[in-house]
Amino acid sequence: MPEIWAGVDIGKEHHHCVVINADGERLLSRRVLNDETELLHLIGDVLAISADVLWAVDLNHGGAALLICLLLSHDQPMAYLTGLAVHRASATYKGEGKTDAKDAFVIADQARVRRDLGLLRPGDEIAVDLRTLTNRRLDVVFDRTRQINRLRAQLLEIFPALERSLDLVNKGPVMLLTGYQTPAAIRRAGVQRIETWLKNRKVRGAAALAKTVVEAARAQMTALPGEKLAAAMVVRLAKGVMALDEEIVELDALIEATFREHPHAEVIRSLPGMGPKLGAEFIAATGGDMDAFGSADRLAGFAGLAPRPRDSGRVSGNLRRPRRYHRGLLRSMYLSAMVSITTCPASKAYYQRKRSEGKGHKQALLALARRRLNVLWAMIRDGQCYQGSPPVTTAA
Repeated sequence: MPEIWAGVDIGKEHHHCVVINADGERLLSRRVLNDETELLHLIGDVLAISADVLWAVDLNHGGAALLICLLLSHDQPMAYLTGLAVHRASATYKGEGKTDAKDAFVIADQARVRRDLGLLRPGDEIAVDLRTLTNRRLDVVFDRTRQINRLRAQLLEIFPALERSLDLVNKGPVMLLTGYQTPAAIRRAGVQRIETWLKNRKVRGAAALAKTVVEAARAQMTALPGEKLAAAMVVRLAKGVMALDEEIVELDALIEATFREHPHAEVIRSLPGMGPKLGAEFIAATGGDMDAFGSADRLAGFAGLAPRPRDSGRVSGNLRRPRRYHRGLLRSMYLSAMVSITTCPASKAYYQRKRSEGKGHKQALLALARRRLNVLWAMIRDGQCYQGSPPVTTAA
């Protein structure tokens, strides 16, 4: 056991640190600016009290990044408590008030009395880069969905028939809206001119798309109020969607190139259904270090694939998904399992077996994702690529 515990309540501009001893007595309580010089002074003052210290934080990213990096550079051990755990623990302490000093004390005291807290480990550079890239890609995808919804809403106000007939998820219809937005303009251009315009911009299925939009234009002969300005807004929104598409393509290339540099990339990609993007999400979620989890079961619990019992009284055998799990890791394993049932005979057979046992599609996929996570754990542990069937040895 350490001699002292330092709990830090993380904030955007300031942190609050409370240091306690084995009896729970406060040895230091200080509000410190989230600045390198100030944080180094804090670390020095805490180490002056005792070099045998365990640090505890309630955030492991964002505003805590600088403090964590400085503590790692000083070889200081760190425990991590989630914000929810700190909030629930605070209710068991005296007083109903909430201050940064109280939260920091709760963090330090929980680190003192609990033995089940995991220690933060430094992530490798590639895993950190992949986390940044995959998070950015996810944000851009969400922005693209919102932009398409705005585009549909704007188009609906002036041209409902066209909004109804276009699939704006595809590139071609979005490209069309940068040139043609109103029924009158489409009717004037005609099928042949629109088809040529689309082909010059390398749009697939230009003939069918041109025919579809002209039919929609012939179905609406009325010009709605505000059509001219709304058409300009449609052009702006459509160009925004195309810009987001270009950024997604660039991010995909960066993710794949960065993922290939990771030492486990070849092993992860050998598992059917795990491409560069899903493999990058797996490394970003786990840090690429399987030793941090200890076993495949703990990794499955981190991914939300290990059900937790919720028994009470006469109720037993009640298993539910845990409330706390990594959504990104669950997503990568679930999507890879979905792909594998069409590309991997072993995964397809396992999925069909679960369906024959009475499980639904989603339940069977989750069971397959758990099975595949165990396999991936063993592959990374042994440093061996996936083999669909065991090698056959011939007798001498």
